[in-house]
Amino acid sequence: MPAIRRTQVFAAALTALLGSTAPALAQSPALDAPMITADSGPTGPYGDPLNTTSANWAGYAATGHRFTSVRADWVQPTAKCDVSDSWSSFWTGLDGDGSNTVEQIGTEADCSGGSPRYAAWYEMYPALPVNFSGPVAPGDHISASVTAGSRGQFTLVITDHTQNWSHTLHKTLRSARLASAEVIAEAPSTQTGVLPLTDFGTVQFDHATANGQAIGSFSPTRISMAGQAAQAGQAGPTKAATSPLNSGNDFSVAWQRH
Repeated sequence: MPAIRRTQVFAAALTALLGSTAPALAQSPALDAPMITADSGPTGPYGDPLNTTSANWAGYAATGHRFTSVRADWVQPTAKCDVSDSWSSFWTGLDGDGSNTVEQIGTEADCSGGSPRYAAWYEMYPALPVNFSGPVAPGDHISASVTAGSRGQFTLVITDHTQNWSHTLHKTLRSARLASAEVIAEAPSTQTGVLPLTDFGTVQFDHATANGQAIGSFSPTRISMAGQAAQAGQAGPTKAATSPLNSGNDFSVAWQRH
């Protein structure tokens, strides 16, 4: 199975280290946490797929085609700050599963010093991620999409229908392979490894599509997030569980542990 690569880093992480004087858009490099796989069972209708676990991803990833668009809707979860510092992100994007670039856009729900922090961001890896200025709050209805054009051109769009703002970006990344399409809940990583996953309860993703079709049309991999087991190369306890697809394009991810 291919490795999943991802490098989202949040300003809140830097603020936790440097204090409130850290600049709003300051970022720092992160490691690409490898995927831990454990497959079972054949692919069924609507992409009821092989079950796979990852150290940092939970959701669906479609591969085996050339993907030029992906989109999804979700409701911004509430961060339960039962630990002082934790992180989580929710996004849709192209590449990252078996390729060395990621073109993605989404939101985050973090805890910094025991207080919840919410934001929206985009990333065109290997460039660093950038946070948007628009406010994000629990319960907001979010839509996000990534569309690839010719000659490495991309259009990234995110809309907060509740707060009534939207951002449309035009970016270029000529090295993108367009090898996968994903809708993901993630535990971000730093140079020390995967960060504690914020207790976000359950996030509901709806209308997930790739290339204009229900993502289930591509028999995507269903990924649940798991910690590292004591025995190297095996998945440990589940950190976030992904539901089966409903009608090929709706699913949820439920937090289990940090």
